[in-house]
Amino acid sequence: MSRHLERLLQIDSLLRTTQRPTTLTLAEELEVSERTIRSDLAFLRDRFNAPLKFTRKKGHHYTDLEWRLPSISLSQGELFALTLGARMLQAYAGSAYVDDLRSAILRLSERLPENTWVDLQQIADERIIFTAGAETYLNPQIWSQLVEACRNSKQVKIHYYTASRNTSSDRVIDPYLLHIYRGTNPYLIGFCHQRQAIRWFRVDRIKEIKLLNSKFIRDPTFNAKEHLEKIFQSEVGSGNPVPVAIWFDTSTSPYVRERRWHPTQEIEEHSDGSITLQMKVTGLNDLKRWVLGYGKGAVVKEPPELVALVKGEVEEMSKHYQL
Repeated sequence: MSRHLERLLQIDSLLRTTQRPTTLTLAEELEVSERTIRSDLAFLRDRFNAPLKFTRKKGHHYTDLEWRLPSISLSQGELFALTLGARMLQAYAGSAYVDDLRSAILRLSERLPENTWVDLQQIADERIIFTAGAETYLNPQIWSQLVEACRNSKQVKIHYYTASRNTSSDRVIDPYLLHIYRGTNPYLIGFCHQRQAIRWFRVDRIKEIKLLNSKFIRDPTFNAKEHLEKIFQSEVGSGNPVPVAIWFDTSTSPYVRERRWHPTQEIEEHSDGSITLQMKVTGLNDLKRWVLGYGKGAVVKEPPELVALVKGEVEEMSKHYQL
């Protein structure tokens, strides 16, 4: 945004207050000369046909408060879409951009007539409601430092909590990208110097972070799209993708058939209405938990490692329900 446009927006905002703005007070507020303010007011009047008037009682003011600067060409539909975006971010607790987006939308709303804005807000509040799953407690400072590190290719040192082992450790990471899975699960994907491999780190499990001065060079063979297509949900695993086949019974198959769960998936239809889902993925623990979510309606056919994981989990679970 140019300095001139920014100043016009500030003047427009000040003219809508009840503080009796004068040329002198506007100049002091914007830290420019009175001559500059007079020139800007003339520009608003001549170029944009602003209904400007000066009286001793009101100072500089608009005679028609419904008039709006045409500098931001935003339709009601576009502003409403942004409003819903803010509501969606708010539903995903811990989002680092909720306050900034809300503030930006409020500033944009000043370009619309008040009644129109009130109507949009009422619809957003009462007719469209967003809810999320379990809350994620995301530290905005940690998130902003990770964004900076990814943008400038700077290494970071993190103190990370590993939930599966209930332990914490210090790691030096080359942050490649930030990935948000299902809206509430933010991950840092980067090269871990401790493991000497690409690893995923849940951002909300990063308890401390230090932005290092040292820069890194990204592995030219790393392709984000190809990397994400190998995994199932959010588990990377190790090694190459393995073929997976899962049978779903007739009553469960409609819920599986209606979605695309993985880029490599293929569905084999059976005469009784059941299906077999086939795909190639890395990491089997997330897949195990997903299969168990369908209960008796899902049966793993391959690979043997996944069959063993599900069978072992079911056996351990059954011990908790023995009479």
